[in-house]
Order: sequence, then C-alpha cells, then structure tokens
Amino acid sequence: MDKIYHIGTVGQPWGDAEKAQWLSEQQIKRSFFDDVLPAIAALNNDFDVEQYGELDYQHVCGKSYPLFAVKSRNWQSNKPTVLVTGGVHGYETSGVHGALRFLQTKAQAYSEKVNILVLPCISPWGYETINRWNPQAIDPNRSFGESGKASEAQQVRQYLASLDTQFSLHIDLHETTDSDNSEFRPAKAAQDGTVNKNWNIPDGYYTVDDAEHPCPALQKAIIDSVAKVTHIAEPDDEGKLIGEPMQQPGVINYAKATLGLCGSVTDAPLVSTTEVYPDSPSATPEQCIQAQVAAVTGALEYLLQQG
Repeated sequence: MDKIYHIGTVGQPWGDAEKAQWLSEQQIKRSFFDDVLPAIAALNNDFDVEQYGELDYQHVCGKSYPLFAVKSRNWQSNKPTVLVTGGVHGYETSGVHGALRFLQTKAQAYSEKVNILVLPCISPWGYETINRWNPQAIDPNRSFGESGKASEAQQVRQYLASLDTQFSLHIDLHETTDSDNSEFRPAKAAQDGTVNKNWNIPDGYYTVDDAEHPCPALQKAIIDSVAKVTHIAEPDDEGKLIGEPMQQPGVINYAKATLGLCGSVTDAPLVSTTEVYPDSPSATPEQCIQAQVAAVTGALEYLLQQG
C-alpha cells in the first residue's frame, strides 16, 4: 500500500524548509542520560571505558551527547579483535541494551580469548527521540563510507582508524519495527521525492549478510544460537524478507560498503547485522535483548571454532 507522508510535496525532494519542519516535530521521549550512561559507567570496574567523541546538539535540544566505547582489558595483539556496535539507529532499543547486556553478562568470559570493543549507543539523540535519523534528517546507517555526512557514523570511523587494529568479527545490532512502515520508510521516500511502497515486516529474527563479502556459515551459527531464545522470521509469499530474497533460513544479503552501512566500517572478514522484531506478539522486550546477546555469543563461538 502506498503511503504519502505529511511533509513535503509528492515528487519533490525535501529542501531545508521540509527538514526544519521535520526536526521541529521531534520530541525527547526517553533519556540516554538516565537509561544508558549509568549502565556504561557501571562497567568501569571490569572494562576500560573511553569517550571517543561527542555530538553537540545544543542548538537542537540543549544537549551534548558523549559517545563511549567499552574495551576488554589486557588487549593482546595475538588475540582476535571483535567489534560490537549498537544504537546506530537510536530507536532500535534492543540494539543498545543488547550491547550493554552482553558486556554485563558475557564479555568478560570471552575476553580471555578475544579482544572485545563495544560501542553501545552510536546515536543517542535518536535513542532519546526514538528516531532512525539524526537531527539533519540523515540516516547514520547510510553514512559509514568516506563521504558519509552523519557525524554519528564519521566519529566511529575516525575512532576505529585511530586504534590501528585489524578486526576479525563485527556484529552490528539492529531491529526491524512496525514503525519502519508507518513512519521511517514513508519519511525517507518523501525526503527523496518518491512514494513509499511498504513491504511486510517479518515476524521474527533475521540477519543481514554482506552481499559483497558473504559469510553464510557465520549467519547460520548466529541463527542457530538465536533460535534458542526467540523465533526466526519466515519468508513472505515471494520468499523474501523486507523485499530481499532469503539466502538461507533467516538470512538476507545487503551490499554493505556500497550502501555505507555500519557493517562495512571495518575490514573484518566476518560480519553480520542482526534484526530483532520487538513488535512481535510472540516476543517480549527481554527476549529481544537476549536475542541480541545470543547473536553475539553465537558469532563468537563460530569465530573461536575457526581456530
């Protein structure tokens, strides 16, 4: 079903006035400073917590948002290094809290064998306003290439480059929500001057492999791990998930570097983007968080089995 967005003129891309109208409609709905920062600070006892950047949005909402990375201690160059990213899309709640839960419950045990780096909340303004975009109406998850314009993404790129580290595995934690069809995709189409055509939101968990550097065995290991916690998405009548052909049960492919996705931000040979469905009548918020943790641990077990 076509859905016409309330901002802009059909067939005409947004200009500054439309973006300003969109921004004026955004409201703070929850607190990064109450929900996320204390959890990050509490990890100081067991991990190295580093501030890698800041988002100065004083002109938008009167706030500046510190950006934090959490690192396992005793990094050793002979161990594989693993990156976990959450909150690239700030509204995807279990991505943020799944990254934190992994740190709180599982990361220390794995840090004996791997170096672990977690960026729990890359887009804190998006977290607070329950938004996919940043205040400039830019999607951070299309901005991880060299020409990307979202500061959220570019500060991650700069920080990772400063580490001069070769990553073996990168897991990027996301959700697919009903609001993708009701709000975010219609807004994107309006901004582009096109009309959105909805696809079915899959009921269940799935992963996105990299079409340019696929690692299907990793995706299977993740799916098998998550299936112990929550249900895996079934394909639609066309054998697709979110409009993309299913490659194996619960897996689709995207060209991550071409699209500027977070999954392309390192040269890691093993990459997966998780997609949890929090609006499912068959999944609780707690299950969604556990599914993200299961995705990370399933990926780590696969990595360690490769020797």
